[in-house]
Amino acid sequence: MRPVIGIPCYSGRREGTGSPLFGNNQTYVRAVQRAGGIPLLIPPHQDAEALEAICSRLDGLLLSGGCDIDPARYGEEPIPACDTPQPERDELELALAAWALDAAVPILGICRGMQLLNVACGGTLYQDLAIQQPETDQHDHSATIRTHRAHGIRLQPQSRLSEILGTMPYDVNSLHHQSVARPGERVEIVGWSPDGVAEAMEIDGHPFALAVQFHPEELEGDVEHPDEPSRALFRAFVEACGERMAR
Repeated sequence: MRPVIGIPCYSGRREGTGSPLFGNNQTYVRAVQRAGGIPLLIPPHQDAEALEAICSRLDGLLLSGGCDIDPARYGEEPIPACDTPQPERDELELALAAWALDAAVPILGICRGMQLLNVACGGTLYQDLAIQQPETDQHDHSATIRTHRAHGIRLQPQSRLSEILGTMPYDVNSLHHQSVARPGERVEIVGWSPDGVAEAMEIDGHPFALAVQFHPEELEGDVEHPDEPSRALFRAFVEACGERMAR
């Protein structure tokens, strides 16, 4: 049997008709499939009974990229550079993150997912690096192709992520304008960009709760130059989900 991994959806509108839809990028789905998992897309607007039923069927949780988290979720007023929030998505993902943290369910956070996991643990975010941390380099390279290697990252030796990705210099893509400010409870920052921005984190005491600020789902799916460290990250995540399923 293969582990079932939940991927929360966002709300949107279909181009042309404007019909409402729920969805997420196919790159997350395909990365999970390539690593041996079964992706399950989870739409917002779940009542407590439905959410409990969904969680009972999950062996892992992937928190994906997307729009900014409502600053009210970490006790701040939004600045103008902050996205218009999607309250229903924040509510769903924070509920799923709390469940996975409590139940020791494997978690992989990507970009917004790293920020969401930190907020779920009581941490805060920089709402816009260019405004609140002007000494940092540009991190939002969303105008370029999504596989563009924008900068290197440095990983903490002996961390779980360094075991998976390796300790050699590693260049990553960068599609974000926010980042972790104050780490939440049990959050350990284990990766940094050259300018000191948090690029990776782990949850102390959890069997597998890792998050990265870059987008490994785009790098591992690069047809011409598939990224082996990114594929190794998804394999490690799905393997952890499989171990939980077996238990």
